[in-house]
Amino acid sequence: MLFPTSGFLSFFIAAFTVYWLLGRHRWRLVWLTIASAFFYMIWRWEFIFLILASTSVDYLVALRLPGEKSSRKRKWLVTFSVCINLGILAYFKYAEFALDSTRELTHWLGWSLPIPVVKAFLPLGISFYTFEAISYVVDVYRGTTKPVRNPLDYAAYILFFPHLVAGPIVRPNEFLPQLQRPKRFDWLRMQAGVHLFLIGLFKKSVIADQVGLAIDPVFAAPGDFGTEALWLAMLGYSVQIYCDFSGYTDMALGLANMLGFKLPNNFNAPYLASSPSDFWRRWHISLSRWLRDYLYIPLGGNRYGSVRTMLNLFITMLLGGLWHGANWTFVVWGAYHGALLAIQRLIPKALTQPMFRPLGMVITFLAVCVGWVLFRAQTLQDAGTILRGLVVPTSGYSLAGDSNSIVIVCLVITMIGQALGQLPNARLMLFRMPALVAALVMALMLTLSLLLMPVDGKTFIYFQF
Repeated sequence: MLFPTSGFLSFFIAAFTVYWLLGRHRWRLVWLTIASAFFYMIWRWEFIFLILASTSVDYLVALRLPGEKSSRKRKWLVTFSVCINLGILAYFKYAEFALDSTRELTHWLGWSLPIPVVKAFLPLGISFYTFEAISYVVDVYRGTTKPVRNPLDYAAYILFFPHLVAGPIVRPNEFLPQLQRPKRFDWLRMQAGVHLFLIGLFKKSVIADQVGLAIDPVFAAPGDFGTEALWLAMLGYSVQIYCDFSGYTDMALGLANMLGFKLPNNFNAPYLASSPSDFWRRWHISLSRWLRDYLYIPLGGNRYGSVRTMLNLFITMLLGGLWHGANWTFVVWGAYHGALLAIQRLIPKALTQPMFRPLGMVITFLAVCVGWVLFRAQTLQDAGTILRGLVVPTSGYSLAGDSNSIVIVCLVITMIGQALGQLPNARLMLFRMPALVAALVMALMLTLSLLLMPVDGKTFIYFQF
């Protein structure tokens, strides 16, 4: 079920109503876990058993860790749990890619080897809940999180449907304590949740989906389009992926608020970043924190000199790119951002002064947009065609109809929205408006969303990861 569909609306109304009608906190958690499992099973019911199997291992290992005195056995336990999680992720997400790449390499070398063919269906949200499970076990191992005794609490943490399929990646110390606090219905929190959901729906349906319809033909056949269309496609996809993913996050945070929970924010005006590192502090914040704490720092972080630091940054982003998908385009995209972060370390500090911030914002935005070409292109060859067409004047088709205007207007709206979001107390602006004005704004967003929403719903970009 996609959030902006009538089917999800029916599901949420039922889940929400029963949740708040139940009087006891434990009963609510039981119902929430059942509803979340049902939500996930709508796609493929059999994969709920995959989640239950892997998370059962994590639950039992975490229970065992505090009582284990041997440091060697503790390391073996956490290694076992992490390997189970990564092994399942690797099979379903990367086995086909790895075998196909090996087959192509051996063919190129002229070898003839019997390499098996694997066609694995990718379980929805596996990258997100796998990282949450790993963070739980590792945090228990480090002693920063206490293991949960009640399996219901752990199941609710992993299966909580607002963040189950596309994040944000929630850390155990951000969510588990909330399960211990009884919830009381709060109308102001309900209002905030509805506002967040409608803002996310507007981003998704009015901006992301419409821009996607305008630029999809370019990425389907980039060689047929001219330089102007290629530039608009690059800028348009930058708008689309931001509004699509941040729109999902806004909806997820809104749904959580309506149920009395708080999820971490995942975006903070990323296109106003003044450097590559600043961008990653603002874009997909939960993933950036995860990569920093569970990959970059264990690799050595910045503790062993500049060269080692740049290497650690490159490796972290390379694996971060691979996390996004089993395709060489994602690997190169990750390597590209790793190179940007490494190069940033070489920039003289004099050029990071506030007076250079506007220039840094423009350069960073264009660098990120170039990266999105790698992220969106179907093949590296297509990405090369687009990137070459951006700098070498190329003749070809233009975007159809009013697509040029749609992309430009949506880009302007997106940038203005991010700038307004940086104003002091921007999140409280709606609540400070007169009630009638706020209601009219929300009604307009809902109306436009319903009018422009694709009939069958358009899948969120990050659902594929």
